[in-house]
Amino acid sequence: MPTKPIATHIVSTLQKAGHIAYFAGGWVRDFLLNLPSDDIDIATSASVEEIQGLFPKTIPVGIAFGIIVVVEKNHSFEVATFRKEKDYVDGRRPTQIEPATPEEDALRRDFTINGLFFDPITETLFDFVGGQHDLKQGVIKAIGDPHQRFLEDRLRMIRAVRYSTRFQFPIESSTEQAILSHALSLFPSVAIERVWQEFQKMSSSRHFAEGLVSLHKLELLPVIFPSLKGVSLKQIQSRLEPLSKISHCPLIAKLLFLFPNASLQEEFALCDYLKLSRQDKDLVKFLNQAKSLLLMPLDWQISLEPFEWAHFYAHPSSDLALRIHALSQKDLSAFLHFHAGKKDSLSLHILRIQTKNPLIKSEDLQKIGIAPGVQMGKLLKEAEKISINGDLNDKEVVLEKLKSQFSL
Repeated sequence: MPTKPIATHIVSTLQKAGHIAYFAGGWVRDFLLNLPSDDIDIATSASVEEIQGLFPKTIPVGIAFGIIVVVEKNHSFEVATFRKEKDYVDGRRPTQIEPATPEEDALRRDFTINGLFFDPITETLFDFVGGQHDLKQGVIKAIGDPHQRFLEDRLRMIRAVRYSTRFQFPIESSTEQAILSHALSLFPSVAIERVWQEFQKMSSSRHFAEGLVSLHKLELLPVIFPSLKGVSLKQIQSRLEPLSKISHCPLIAKLLFLFPNASLQEEFALCDYLKLSRQDKDLVKFLNQAKSLLLMPLDWQISLEPFEWAHFYAHPSSDLALRIHALSQKDLSAFLHFHAGKKDSLSLHILRIQTKNPLIKSEDLQKIGIAPGVQMGKLLKEAEKISINGDLNDKEVVLEKLKSQFSL
């Protein structure tokens, strides 16, 4: 079910109870840009206690900041009391919150295009910050003094680049200069997890590479990744040039384009720095191994055992690795032709690996007198090699070859 009718009902309920209530921020911006959006936030003059009294199911996610989640028809909506924020001490959070008018609430937000309100009942737009004008002009501009906005919350510097990347809007000059002035102060105010979240949002844009280049221009990228300090803008652009040709690529794989000569140990250190999951580290390990494999001369690749290729193709990220390394091939046609043919010829063996259903199993070896243990593990691997390298699909034939090879 579309969320707008449900959110409109919440606004109506608040207004009927005597409160001001509007849609706020991102949904209003996207609505004016004719972009689809179901992520609706609501701003209101009602207090948290008053909101809780009006709706049967609420979740207290940020009561100290006047924020509560209202759950209606299995949809969640963030409802926030209009507020003023004072005394930022850590570059991320205010220490004082006070009730405010809609205009005062708009003035404490980050960028003009995010400072708009919309009444869905009367279909009235409320613009206290010039956001509608900046949307029409296509510009990312901080509300009020950009230096103050970034000192309040330094993560806003990255957000400016994210919005610029998403909408392909330039950053207004005074806002850009303020970012350059405060780039070095990003840490320790901002946790690396928050930076990663911004990267995740930015990476959904097909202009992600441009966003990373912009971060470098604004001196934020070398702050986030100190090893990039001293790397020229031209080098960054060159490293990221292939990225625009890669779709459906995990974020960590995209970021690795920034570090083309990194060792596996250095890539693991990057994952630890970004506090990534074990799954991300496993992907990094596979891509690093795939690099060694796929950057070999094609005649060397042809000489490798089918066993190695079958296990490579069976990996869920093998297609990603092939797409990444296809970009650097001098003879792309030969590269694609070789791998398409090799993968097709190994399809049955690949399926066995993926389904963990090898031709020769432990019970087959037990029948010929092999006890469970280290020797059995080695023989199972050798049996798989015999099957794949010889393209054999007859269990008895493989067992006979195994017996002969190891004098069983």
